[in-house]
Amino acid sequence: MAAPEAAAPEAAAGAEERLRRWRLVLGGEAADGTGQALSGRDAAMDGALSALYGGKDNQGRGRERSAGLGASAPSVARWLGDIRTYFPSSVVQVMQRDAIDRLGLSTLLLEPEMLEAVEADVHLVGTLLSLNKAMPETTKETARAVVRKVVEDLEKRLATRTRATLTGALDRSARISRPRHHDIDWNRTIAANLKHYLPEYRTVVPERLIGYGRAAQSVKKDVILCIDQSGSMAASVVYASVFGAVLASMRSLATRLVVFDTAVVDLTDELDDPVDVLFGTQLGGGTDINRALAYCQSQITRPADTVVVLISDLYEGGIRNEMLSRVAAMKASGVQFVTLLALSDEGAPAYDRDHAAALAALDAPAFACTPDLFPEVMAAAIEKRPLPIPDTGK
Repeated sequence: MAAPEAAAPEAAAGAEERLRRWRLVLGGEAADGTGQALSGRDAAMDGALSALYGGKDNQGRGRERSAGLGASAPSVARWLGDIRTYFPSSVVQVMQRDAIDRLGLSTLLLEPEMLEAVEADVHLVGTLLSLNKAMPETTKETARAVVRKVVEDLEKRLATRTRATLTGALDRSARISRPRHHDIDWNRTIAANLKHYLPEYRTVVPERLIGYGRAAQSVKKDVILCIDQSGSMAASVVYASVFGAVLASMRSLATRLVVFDTAVVDLTDELDDPVDVLFGTQLGGGTDINRALAYCQSQITRPADTVVVLISDLYEGGIRNEMLSRVAAMKASGVQFVTLLALSDEGAPAYDRDHAAALAALDAPAFACTPDLFPEVMAAAIEKRPLPIPDTGK
């Protein structure tokens, strides 16, 4: 048991640490009533936070807001360096997004030196893509390098598991019930016929054979990714482009990638390089889901072996009833239709609940999907089993 005289300094130190943390949380002038002064690293950290979140008008935007970053690239570049010094990468990415949103710094990203200073992530890629048309030639190569780094990191994280999951699903979906001898899957055949075990002969008499299709390298399924490129879908466009490239690399899948706003663009020929796909998109504008689905429907040649994935928040600017009729017609023909409200790390976005309910009534439920869940969703669609819809607690 600690002596009282030893406990007192410990308690005092604990109280001072709590005040220090409260001071960092509260920020502001005059130590926000904590009486705690900051120095050294703490003062620098507080300055970086105050530059972004300080000022009297926390709701303001652009240059009207009184914060400390200013409007010059050098001061912002220094600030970006500071936050990378004082905070972990995940926090840096949040602060960068807040700076772009709260302080109107998007135009500064058009300068190469600024792009070299930022912490690249999916949301930054979305911002760069939205600025693509305004980007000067001197910046485009730097922007492509930033986008490529993010895309390559995503591919490393997602590709192996996606290929493994979908290869298993494709193999299972290709099994046949009357295989030739060398095509028999003996493990599954024995497991399915254990009830026919004859103890006197110490053998299983198989009543049903299970095997694999012989054309292992042939195209087994067609996949159409139909992606809404309205501004709110930026992260989904990035992830979908990466997954599209991964799927296109699998010989047993024929993958088509279509993006749309009020127009429809087929980017399938660019799928070998997801960076080209991303720079072929044009974030923003209206939405015509019906027109996009009409194009996708025209590309279907094997309905029973086709998976259509619509990635959209379902705010339809086209003809609603025709859109729903197309979905119903595709499903009736045997197409597996999947509706994702988002393909991102965040939760469910704002979306049109009436359209989502109407699709659910057609047995095409709409739900948000994380990148980690996407391979399982695709595997379920390929095998024509219930989709692993996440439980949102609602």
